[in-house]
Amino acid sequence: MAALWDYPDFDDHEGVHLFRDRAAGLTAIVAIHSTALGPAAGGTRFWHYADGEDALTDALRLSRGMSFKNAMAGLPMGGGKGVVLADPARTKTPALLAAFGRAIDSLGGRYVTAEDVGMSDADMVAISAETRHVAGLPVGQGAAGGDPGPLTALGVFLGLKAAVRRGLKRDDLAGVHVAIQGVGSVGGGLARRLAAEGARLTIADVDAGRAHALAAELGGTAVDKADILRVEAEVVSPCALGAILDAETIATLNAPIVAGGANNQLATPEDGTRLQARGILYAPDYVINAGGIINVGLEYLGQGDRAEVEARIAQIPGRLDQIWDESAATGDPAALVADRIAMRLIGRG
Repeated sequence: MAALWDYPDFDDHEGVHLFRDRAAGLTAIVAIHSTALGPAAGGTRFWHYADGEDALTDALRLSRGMSFKNAMAGLPMGGGKGVVLADPARTKTPALLAAFGRAIDSLGGRYVTAEDVGMSDADMVAISAETRHVAGLPVGQGAAGGDPGPLTALGVFLGLKAAVRRGLKRDDLAGVHVAIQGVGSVGGGLARRLAAEGARLTIADVDAGRAHALAAELGGTAVDKADILRVEAEVVSPCALGAILDAETIATLNAPIVAGGANNQLATPEDGTRLQARGILYAPDYVINAGGIINVGLEYLGQGDRAEVEARIAQIPGRLDQIWDESAATGDPAALVADRIAMRLIGRG
């Protein structure tokens, strides 16, 4: 096993913390990439991994992405990520959540957690019994906070519309064909917003029943999850797990735009160049999907209400246009341009 700092995705992380509580059934990683702008914020992923190295790689990649996401969103927060390694049955107990809350609290506020894949607002409530360094808690009407998924979906929707304006020269979505990979909280919310504006949908999900049910509800088409990235469409929208855009999948894309809510969509930095070489307009994931962290970040900081959250999410299209303008002017891939801007913002440029 390679030393931590020899991992390809280790990027001078400030800290990588491993936690084990056998009695509670907890094995977890908290990766802190940067606290240059403030406490490292990023949700916790509850997932069953094939091995521990996959979990560590995920934590490293996701925490770096959160540094960039929070910086680009204008939040005074750094980047971190929690990963709880689930058993094959994804057993989640009160004791496990309490142990993870204590682990977070032991970091003294350097890391702030919230929901991610496999975690709910009810889980955040359980964790909050052990630490105050948690967001995404249930809130009253009109307040910032709560489940970040619908706000992530809003930002992706606005960013996708900006991509359609840029790539297709269209101001409306009527008849625009969007292929969505993953229709959980974010992808499902996006699908409903797109359908309301007349988009034509093809969807897939690891839960085929969920995909077919949503397709029936919205008048779309469901396909097998193995086929969704090859669907001929105007937009491919990855809204599941990351690292799905690589040399093989990019070569078979049948859409001129990629704009979706998944984190870390590019398997390697070179894949941004591959997208550009094919003439595919790419919306950098940590820019377009920042709505959720804006919501829970402002909740944790106590800065503003739901209206302020939505006003900040409305700035996402402008940030994408800035990236695409610089990409066009320099000839550099949009993904590289976004990384360069984010690195400057966190003092590493």
